[in-house]
Amino acid sequence: MANIASQKKRILRAERERLENRRYTSAIRTYFRRLEASAAGDDAEVADADHRHLVSLIDKAVKRGALHKNTGARKKSRAARVRAGEPSA
Repeated sequence: MANIASQKKRILRAERERLENRRYTSAIRTYFRRLEASAAGDDAEVADADHRHLVSLIDKAVKRGALHKNTGARKKSRAARVRAGEPSA
């Protein structure tokens, strides 16, 4: 642990920010699995809703800085391929 007060605060803030980023990335993985399941189940309406929610979540994570913009674009592209029924890479 640091001795300097500002560094102690910085360590606490970094931990809070790390947990917030983990929430975004974990939710994105969860909704991606949900999208794969609904796409495999041939339920187009549910798959479209899951896809919209996933893309929104990815955009929010990129805007906030939890994901790099290229990572977000890659995840959105893969989600679109899953929704379209193409095999995932």
